[in-house]
Amino acid sequence: MKKSIAKKLLAALLVGGMMTMGVSGQVSEAANKITNPFGLVYQNAITQNEAGRVNIRPVSYEVKGIKVAANLYLPADYDEASNKTYAAVTVAHPNGGSKEQVAGLYAQKLAELGYIALAADASFQGASGGEPRLRDYPANRIEDISGMVDYLSLLPKVDKNRIGSLGICGGGGYTLAAAQTDKRIKAVATLSMFNSGRVRRNGFLDADIAGIPKRLQKAAEARDKELRGEIVYEGFLPPNSTDDELRAKMNELPENTLYRDGIEYYGLTHRHPNATGSYTTESFMKLMAFDVEDRMDLIDQPLLMIAGEKADTLYMTNDAYAKSTGTENKELFLIEGASHIRTYWVPEYVDKAVKKLNDFYGKNL
Repeated sequence: MKKSIAKKLLAALLVGGMMTMGVSGQVSEAANKITNPFGLVYQNAITQNEAGRVNIRPVSYEVKGIKVAANLYLPADYDEASNKTYAAVTVAHPNGGSKEQVAGLYAQKLAELGYIALAADASFQGASGGEPRLRDYPANRIEDISGMVDYLSLLPKVDKNRIGSLGICGGGGYTLAAAQTDKRIKAVATLSMFNSGRVRRNGFLDADIAGIPKRLQKAAEARDKELRGEIVYEGFLPPNSTDDELRAKMNELPENTLYRDGIEYYGLTHRHPNATGSYTTESFMKLMAFDVEDRMDLIDQPLLMIAGEKADTLYMTNDAYAKSTGTENKELFLIEGASHIRTYWVPEYVDKAVKKLNDFYGKNL
């Protein structure tokens, strides 16, 4: 009985239907003290730039008039004076995340393999510009990925004919959508892909289709409030919670589930102040009309979709992959024993994902 109740709670929280919070709501005691000079919170992150090693370069550029904050990761043999050019990869972060977390980890790993990699905060999120804060429109996030391609294409050391993309969680769904029409992306990969529109519309595991009218009405009311200067937010991290309260909330939920692991990752072990886990309630208006599966047949590039074999989100990867009929060069790779968020940081699972990405980009870029 307890497990059944927890599963229903998980589904409701993931669709965003149970928790409204202010954008300033933070997890107080859980906030890690960030000592990394680049703000990175993942294991073995770069702490200083040294010759002969992977370097990181904070950069900024504009996408549709909005200033985007990004980190450019450069391979160990990078040399501005040489004639060598490099393949490059865009890395899109999860919903509610930031470039300093898993996106940065995988960008650093790709740079260690010899790629120039770019991890950027989405527009309206993280250290990037855009008002109101934490707007989550699919069109914006898709444009962000093409904007990363724009930036890389203009770098003299990047071979613009060898640009690939990696999207993680929600960034995976938006990366697939970008690759459907942006053919400058020569190879596209996802990790633990999350189809944001489907979940916001139907509920997690399609468990709340009956709640669609209620969520749309809630979005309409939130938009009215925005006209009067009040921004309403949804989120999965309980605001202003202590570490003990977060652990208690985790223990109410089954192991290896997205929400439980999300509290652990975003609230306890990899906390970053720019990763609130929140988005504007009004965003439902745009999110619920989006579904990355609708045009998966437009992807004719090489495609790799990686997911944890135990992930409760695996159905989204499976369904999108099945509809990717436009390419014969495709692979679904499952990481044995991994849940959704464990692919973000557990060394064993990260190593397996990176090894597969190395093979994939090596063959296709």
